[in-house]
Amino acid sequence: MRLTRRLLLTSAIASAALLSTGLQADAYPDQPVTIVVSYPPGADTDAMARLFADKLTERLGQPVVVENRPGAGGTIGNGTVARTEADGYTLLYTPNPFTTAPLVMDLPEGASYDVLEGFDPIILAAHQAVLVVANPETGIETIDDLVTQAHNGQNLSYGSPGAGSPMHIAAEWLNREAEIEALHIPYRGVSPIVPDVLAGHIDLGYVTYGPVAQLIESGRLNLVAITDPQRSPVLEGIPTIAEQGYDAVRLGAWHGLMAPSGTPEEVIETLNAQMNAILEMPEVIEQMAQFGAVPAGGEPEALAEINADDYARLSAIIEELGITAD
Repeated sequence: MRLTRRLLLTSAIASAALLSTGLQADAYPDQPVTIVVSYPPGADTDAMARLFADKLTERLGQPVVVENRPGAGGTIGNGTVARTEADGYTLLYTPNPFTTAPLVMDLPEGASYDVLEGFDPIILAAHQAVLVVANPETGIETIDDLVTQAHNGQNLSYGSPGAGSPMHIAAEWLNREAEIEALHIPYRGVSPIVPDVLAGHIDLGYVTYGPVAQLIESGRLNLVAITDPQRSPVLEGIPTIAEQGYDAVRLGAWHGLMAPSGTPEEVIETLNAQMNAILEMPEVIEQMAQFGAVPAGGEPEALAEINADDYARLSAIIEELGITAD
């Protein structure tokens, strides 16, 4: 009798141990997580992804690492993630060229993806200001200055981080609304634009804040306007293009964290909850401000909505403006 009871007790303990081990093995995450950034190291998107990866590492108890997979306007990395296993261990951190690049590019094999159905949204991480900057020698300090020079026959040029980027669309939108011409020079990212504006090779740059913050403070670049729908809380006093007389031109940048379509709901919930907590940390808010970005957050649906809205709205604008990657 005692032996039987002992065997039953031993068996129960063993079963409980196995069950506990199984639950732990199934808990997410139980191995390192990779966040793919489809742009080179060093730019704003990469820096913010690494900020979030470090905080997720602390909170999830597993390494969260950033892997850069640049190329073809970000579509190489995006397409790669779309085809990875939907288990939550490979994620995508992306700005909104994610939405517009497939609208202007013939995507190479391995880079195609479905903008609306190919990913599960995790969180809308940030809103980021898009800036119009000018070399001070141009004398351009306002949008009126820019338009006046163009109307007076000045051959203006501007740089954007690629055809179909929000910056390119905003610039061509302004060209149409103001009935001016400014030559588009596409670059591979924001960083290479800056030295060419400083050197006077191009007159204007449509850029994000991080790479130009110190240059604006030192007076080496003029901050002409932001393209966003409303003023940025981290760039106080800087008027929008809309405020300066071109109300239709309203286009900012956003960043989102996504997973391949079909990722388990509990994984999405875990990552969403952790990211919402991270976005409320004072040190994170302070570091994001250095890139002209403010936290967003909320449920995954917020990212799905802004992505779908941009896809519908900007599809029409891109067609009207005749924007292509050529």
